[in-house]
Amino acid sequence: MMKISAARVIVSCPGRNFVTLRIVTDDGFDGIGDATLNGRELAVASCLEDHVIPCLIGRDASQIEDIWQYLYRGAYWRRGPVTMSAVSAVDTALWDIKAKAAGMPLYQLLDGRSRNHVRTGCHGATDLSPVCMGAALHFDTWVPNFGVQEYMQHGEETEQVFPHDYYFADGYLHVGETPGHGVTIKEDLAEKFPYQRAYLPVNRLQDGTMWNW
Repeated sequence: MMKISAARVIVSCPGRNFVTLRIVTDDGFDGIGDATLNGRELAVASCLEDHVIPCLIGRDASQIEDIWQYLYRGAYWRRGPVTMSAVSAVDTALWDIKAKAAGMPLYQLLDGRSRNHVRTGCHGATDLSPVCMGAALHFDTWVPNFGVQEYMQHGEETEQVFPHDYYFADGYLHVGETPGHGVTIKEDLAEKFPYQRAYLPVNRLQDGTMWNW
């Protein structure tokens, strides 16, 4: 049994705001997940710190599905972007731990490769941290039914805070062979980039009707 002994939330802004969850087990493994929700980052951080993390301590980190179901069904009002961002961060961190404990990259734990590299298109994705991208690429590498992975390189500050072993070459994305999802966070460096309050724009049509961007 890999008992969850600690968990903490790191909120930082290395170029843009990111919310990262780190889960630690009593046998020394740790995993991280992305809980970023644009414009509502602190709401997810509070959800994790005040409601989710207290429910994680002492649980078996290997029971990923049971923990997901518990967090999802354990609230009367389910779903919503805040709750699901928090739950997805836990899920990603636990898969990171399980793959590290197995000593293999995450895609191997998911049954191995369906492809040698991941087709991509230049669009979006920088509003999610490299943690999310790293986990997605392992899924993309494994899953048989796959189309295109959105990709736009993160800025230099983000890359420094979130070292990763995935890389872009010859028009394709490639996962590394590091156990886990191959992404980590330098917490000491993240502290140098404090949270910056920011919101997405809301536009109005010519008649004054409010319209999302």
